[in-house]
Order: sequence, then structure tokens, then C-alpha cells
Amino acid sequence: MSLNLPAFSEELQHHLFGRKLLKSEIPFSPELLEMHKKHGWIHYEQGIRGEFPNCICLRCGNQEAHLFAVFPCAHCGKSSVYCRNCLMMGRVTSCRPLVSWTGPEPAFHPPAQPLQWEGMLSEGQQAASKAVMDAVLKKKEMLVWAVCGAGKTEILFNGIEAAIKNGGRVCIATPRTDVVLELAPRFRRVFPDISIAALYGGSPDRYKWAQLVLSTTHQLYRFKAAFDTMIVDEVDAFPYTYDETLQRAVKKAAKESCAHIYLTATPNETWQRECRKGLRPFVTIPARYHRRPLPVPEMKWAGNWRKAFEKGRLPRPVEAWVKHRLDVGKQTLLFLPNIRLMKIAEPLFKKLHPDIESVHAEDPERKEKVGRMRAGKTPVLLTTTILERGVTFPNIDVAVVGAEDAIFTEAALVQIAGRAGRSADFPTGVVTFFHYGRSQAMVKAQRHISAMNEEARKRGLIDE
Repeated sequence: MSLNLPAFSEELQHHLFGRKLLKSEIPFSPELLEMHKKHGWIHYEQGIRGEFPNCICLRCGNQEAHLFAVFPCAHCGKSSVYCRNCLMMGRVTSCRPLVSWTGPEPAFHPPAQPLQWEGMLSEGQQAASKAVMDAVLKKKEMLVWAVCGAGKTEILFNGIEAAIKNGGRVCIATPRTDVVLELAPRFRRVFPDISIAALYGGSPDRYKWAQLVLSTTHQLYRFKAAFDTMIVDEVDAFPYTYDETLQRAVKKAAKESCAHIYLTATPNETWQRECRKGLRPFVTIPARYHRRPLPVPEMKWAGNWRKAFEKGRLPRPVEAWVKHRLDVGKQTLLFLPNIRLMKIAEPLFKKLHPDIESVHAEDPERKEKVGRMRAGKTPVLLTTTILERGVTFPNIDVAVVGAEDAIFTEAALVQIAGRAGRSADFPTGVVTFFHYGRSQAMVKAQRHISAMNEEARKRGLIDE
């Protein structure tokens, strides 16, 4: 290597820093890798440790015996163990290494004004923004408990700018790909001079080094000690809340000294209790930016709605409710407990209006149907919980048929209710829980929303 060149490859440094990658994910020559390994700039470690089936995957942290398997490996010519938990990201085996960077951290020279945003924060947003910035600067933990439609994204701007000005690296992680795709252009507009990567399955930015990373939680399996500020959006959402390997991935991706910011409208009961007892630092935004109260769900008896569907008819209270919306031209989002019931119900609703549609997670026309709803072409959209969060329709009423079903947890019902009244142009909306007996989750969701409205009134954050 010439004396005029750096001792190590900056391209390889940027590719590997803060990551654990398979050799197949590193587009550099074996000779270059060997030279860097010899000088101690990169490190090799076994991808899976332990004796089958009592193993641990060094990439995703999986230790569940049923998620390991043995296969005849063409690479080593022997039987090798692989991890099934993170298989979708490339096979980690016991005979192939994971490669990480152990040399100097990449240098970064932030612009004087990283944030280019001329918007205004509401009073509630300002308090939360200050709390987030303080946590970022002090490398502390903070929960932002904000109602649906409060404008959580905007309250992150000043904290992210503070982290970047200090030379820090920031990650915003979310369980869902569509949130990454929605956030990426927004952050590129307000941080135009900062390198930003959007990471999800099949992303073209997968190996791009960036100061600000927007990532699904699954993509964090590849990272280790990479970020100075870790922001987790929708911390209560599936699958993150049920998958310990994703929670470990978030911790592993953060540096030892790191700010942890969590965002949600619906903290779990443990976190809510910790907040009330002063055991968890948190800030609330109990009102939306347009200063109107959250729509409080009304509960309506629907009789044995399940039996009605099975017999080929709509429950009368539900039919009357939908007919009224069709008569006055008010779009409606109507939630049902599962796909089977939705398929039974759809032709019954279509008798009321031929343009009524249904959508679910595996629907190949999901994006097109949501697009028609946004365009005002669909009067009523039947859906499963797939649309409980992450979508905004400007002027809708919302109903849940079978709200007592176990699939509708308190968090799910609060999120569903949060679809109504989000727009400043249409800040009100009706939310109705049709039921065959009230569940505890229904009552808790109604109390949750009412409590947020009451707190907002006390703080002077809403106009009646």
C-alpha cells in the first residue's frame, strides 16, 4: 500500500462500522479483508456458538432451540448449524464467520444548520421536544406518550439536530416497513445536508453508511454498537413488543452510552404503571396539534353479530349506522376481528353500496384499495387490525364490529379510535364500538382516551 494512501480502506470502514455482516454481504476482495484482519481493523467471530440444539446466534441473539437446524454444508463439507430466526436476512451458520469493524470510527463533520424546517410546534409538542432534546444530550432514556395524531415526528427534529451537531449517529427504528417508507422523504426534506439511509427488506440503502438511519427493527440484527441516539417508534406494536430478539437487536445496535427515546400512543400496562409511580421518565402529549379533543368511542349493543353474519344478514344496529353514513356521504373505516368474518360480511355490505371494499394484510391489492379510500372513491372500507395504525384518512367515522373480541386489545382500540378526527380541516369524527357484551379492553380504551382529553383540558391544550 502506498504511503500516500490511508492505512485502511475508508470504503470498507464505512461498509462495516457498527455492523456484523456475513462475508457474502461484503463486496471487497478476500485479499483486502485479510490485510485488514492482519492489522486488527476487522474482526471475525463464529456466527453460531454452542452445541446443537443449545446454541446462540451471534447476529440476532436467538437462543430458542427449535429455531436452530442442521444441514449438510457445501462450504465446509460437514453438517452445520444455522439460525432460522433471522434466515430471511441471509443464513448465519456455525462454520462461517460474522465480520465486524474494530478500527477507528468514521469521522463526521456536521453542517452548521442540519435542520431546515420552518414549521411551528404546538405547546404540547414544544414540551415534548425539549424533553427529547435533554434526554439526547444527557444520553438518558425517555418515553414520549403521545396521542394518535399528536405530531410525534416533528418533536424529534430538535433532538436529532442536537445529536448530529455533537457528531452523533441516530437511528429511528420502527416495526413496520411502510412507516420507514413514509418517514424517509420527510426527514430528507428537513435534513437535506445529512446522509440518510432507509433500511427495510430489499432496500437499496442496505449497506450505505449514514448519519441518520431509518430502519425496521429486523434490520437492526446486522448492527452492533453503532448509534449514539436510538429512537423506537410504535414501541408497543407487533412484532416488536412480542419478540425478544428484536428488543435485544435494538439494545445491541446502541452504543454503551446512548440516548433511548421510545414513542407510543399506547404504552403497555407495565410502562403505564411505572410512569404513574415515577419509575420511568416520560412526557405526555395529550392533545393533537389542531387543539380539538380526541373522539371518545361510544359503545353500542349489536346483539349476536357473529350469528347474524353467519345467517347472511347484517346486524341491524350496524346496518343502520352504515346506511346513515352512506346517506350523508361520510367515509367510514369499519374493523372486523378476522379475515374469515370479513369475507362473509363483505357481500352483505356491498348490497348497501357496490363500491364498498375490504382489505387485509395478505391482500395483493392492499395499496390500491387504501389509495382508493384516500382518493374518496370508497365509501366504506372493511379492514382487519392491519389499518389500526400508520394510515391517515382526512374525514372519516370509525366503527369496530365485535369490539369485545380478544384481538381488540386496549392498545388496538385506542389506535383504531385514533384514525378519526386527525385532520385540522376535519378535527371531529364518530367512533363506535359495536359489541355483544363489553370487554375490559373496551372500557379501558374509552377511559384512556377520556383521561388524555381531561389532561389536555387541565393543561390548556385543547379548545372546546
